Amino acid sequence: MLRTLRIALLSVMTAAVVLPIVNSSTASAADDKWESLFDGKTLKNWDGNPAFWSVKDGAITGQTTKENPTKGNTFIIYRGGEVGDFELKLQYKIVGGNSGIQYRSFEVKDNKWVVGGYQGDFEAGKTYSGILYGERFRGILANRGQKTVIGENGKPKVVGSVGDSAEIQSKIKNEDWNDYHIVAKGNHFKHFINGTATIECTDEDDAARANGILALQLHAGPPMVVQFRKIMIKHTGGKKSAASPQKKKD
Repeated sequence: MLRTLRIALLSVMTAAVVLPIVNSSTASAADDKWESLFDGKTLKNWDGNPAFWSVKDGAITGQTTKENPTKGNTFIIYRGGEVGDFELKLQYKIVGGNSGIQYRSFEVKDNKWVVGGYQGDFEAGKTYSGILYGERFRGILANRGQKTVIGENGKPKVVGSVGDSAEIQSKIKNEDWNDYHIVAKGNHFKHFINGTATIECTDEDDAARANGILALQLHAGPPMVVQFRKIMIKHTGGKKSAASPQKKKD
C-alpha cells in the first residue's frame, strides 16, 4: 500500500513539472509568426523601376548594365505595410557593386523609387557587408564588428565589439547565396550574416526612426546584379504605424 502511494505521488509531481513546460513551448510556437513577403514568382506588393527590377530564377532581381545604368541609387519598395519592431530574414546574392536592405525608412520627396533611412549594407567587396548605414540619413552608423551608440549629435560612438571584421568577411560567400538577418527592437539594432553577428547599435539620437518602409537597393555605378529570395518577417511590435517626425539630417 505504501509503495502504491509513493508511485501515485511521484506521478502527480512529474505531471506538475512537465505540464508547464509543454504549455510554455506551445505558447512560444504560437508567437513565432513569420510572414513571407515574396511569393517567388511575381513582384506583388513590391514597387520598383521595371527597367531594373524583375523576378528571375525565383528571386527579386535588380540589374544594371553598361547600356542600362541607373543615374542614382534606385530601390524596390515593399508596399504591404510599414514596419516597427521586427525580425527580417532573407537570402541575397550579389555580383559586382553594392546593395542593401532598407528598414524603418522613408521615401525621398519628389524622387520616385529613392529611399533613405537605416540600411543593412552588403557588397561584392570585402569591407562593408553587414554594416549599419544611414542612406541619406547620417552615413555609417556602425562599421562591421562594431557595437555603437549614436548620441544626440548623430555621431556613432564605439562602445564595444561583436567580432573581428576580417573573420566575419571570411564567412561570407562570394557571388553566392548568403543569409541576412536583421533585428530591430526599440532603438536597438542587430545585423547577422550567415548566423554571425556583424553589428550592434543603439540609436539615442532624436532623429532615430521608430518605424517606416522596407526596400531593397540597386546601387549606381558599374554594372551589377543583386538578387533576394526567401524574404520572411516577424512583427514584434509597431506594425504599420506612421513614421515618427524626423529632424532632417544628411
